[in-house]
Amino acid sequence: MNPDWVGWAASMVLMATLIRQIATVARDPDAGGVSRWLFIGQCVASCGFIAYSVLVGNLVFIVTNSCILLTAIAGQWVVTRRKRAAKHDSMPVT
Repeated sequence: MNPDWVGWAASMVLMATLIRQIATVARDPDAGGVSRWLFIGQCVASCGFIAYSVLVGNLVFIVTNSCILLTAIAGQWVVTRRKRAAKHDSMPVT
C-alpha cells in the first residue's frame, strides 16, 4: 500500500486552510493585522522545502511546497493591494 495518499490528503487540507486565510485577508479592508514578514518567511521556507523535496525526490512535498509558495505570493499580493487601497481611501481630498 502506497502511503502517499496520506501526504496528498494532508496537502489538500493545508491548501484549503491557506486559501481560506487568503480569502479572509482579502475581505479585510486595510489588511492591517497582516505582517509582510509572514509572507517573506513563508516564501523563503517554501523555497528551502522545495529544494529539499527535489533532493529527496518526494513528489508529494514538491507539489505541496510549490503550492504553499504560490499561496504566499498570492497572499502578499492581496495584502499589498488592500493596504494601498486603504491608504488611498484615507487620503484627504483637496
